[in-house]
Amino acid sequence: MTGPLDGGGGRDGGEDEVRGARRIPAPRRAVDDFDPMPPAPAPEPEPASGPASGPASEPRPGAAAARTPPVLPHTVLKSLLGAWALSACSAEETAAVEDHLTECAPCADEALRLRDAVALLHHERDLDLDPLLRSRVLENCLGRRPARIPVPDWAGPYDAETARLDALLRDIADAEWHAPVRLKWFDGEGAVSRRTTVAGVIGHLLAVDGLVASALGLGDPLAAGDAGAPPGPAAPVVPTDRTEAYWRAAHHPPTRTIREPWREQSHTLIRTVSFAGRGVAELSVSYGDFALPLRDSLLDRAFECWVHAEDIANAVDYPYEAPSGAHLHGMIDLAARQLPAALADRRRAGLAAPPRHLVAAGSPGRSLHLEVEGSGGGHWYIALDSPAAVGTPDETVAQVALDAEEFCQLVAGHVPPEEAAAGQDGDREAIKDVLFAAASLSRM
Repeated sequence: MTGPLDGGGGRDGGEDEVRGARRIPAPRRAVDDFDPMPPAPAPEPEPASGPASGPASEPRPGAAAARTPPVLPHTVLKSLLGAWALSACSAEETAAVEDHLTECAPCADEALRLRDAVALLHHERDLDLDPLLRSRVLENCLGRRPARIPVPDWAGPYDAETARLDALLRDIADAEWHAPVRLKWFDGEGAVSRRTTVAGVIGHLLAVDGLVASALGLGDPLAAGDAGAPPGPAAPVVPTDRTEAYWRAAHHPPTRTIREPWREQSHTLIRTVSFAGRGVAELSVSYGDFALPLRDSLLDRAFECWVHAEDIANAVDYPYEAPSGAHLHGMIDLAARQLPAALADRRRAGLAAPPRHLVAAGSPGRSLHLEVEGSGGGHWYIALDSPAAVGTPDETVAQVALDAEEFCQLVAGHVPPEEAAAGQDGDREAIKDVLFAAASLSRM
């Protein structure tokens, strides 16, 4: 390496000429402070045609070019500003441009504007973790070393949604546990709501998840006596009644301490169904006026966990994403399969039009084509006249198109049925009945 560390004439020679041409002030040679030896005195000037003073005075070939940027005209340097802002210049061009910017104020201003413009081309990065990160990491780990006792596929959505909600709860401050939350649902005829707090929402999930725990022979939080709840046989079965009983029995408003029993219960449910084997999937879980197989019950609990996680996220101004496409598809499929029975219940209550053409059980009947668009979407054919009939494309009398998340918001009771459908075609009465039946699937 040449430069300030060279001895003899290597310091003077062409160095002063180059420095004079570039007009670099002397303080920029601060590297002289680090010379391992003092510089040798300058030799007597030699004639241009005279012999060199010796090997020590001969600069190495290309030393000055490697150490100093090329001297380029102003027009060339100005034309390089765009490439410099994009970091597309060579090392020599970059050094020449940056040296020029210390001497030319107009070019320096233009360079700053270009750098700001380049910064606008880059998308802002979200500092929040990708909601699918956990699933991808687990999938990769299990691909390398499969679990000895894996979580059943049908329990995956519940496992994922409880983990995502737990991550949100870990990230909020103590005071935010008391932030007001308004739970909304559709009671069959109109929208209703109930005011609570973030901690109250987790108490609600704990109480209703207890129905699944009871079906598996595990402890019921309403029978454990922790909140002064009534003993097991008298514990309510209807989800809304269970929640109200849990809230009433609490001696003090719930705080962040509710998180630990809720999370422990969700972990216990996952462990139990994983160890129980395949037969447990069809175990019936009662919700009072209806029942679901365990596989559908955990899917229902995953859906409610996501919906209430969004309620909490909105209350504390926290970003929250929808479930993965595969899990969202399962939730939509469960709602679509429940629509014929919900429609029949509304018809018995006088809230829907009477059937037009009854058919034998298992036979094709009048149908509505439900098209759900976006991630997790698909196509479903809803039997209109009887839950025992089969919906088919050939018997379709109406079609409804909705976005996937919009459909889920309808099923959660967060969107009025009249405003939910993005596209409608065919029998208007059938369309109205199905949209209202979808909203009536909601509950607190």
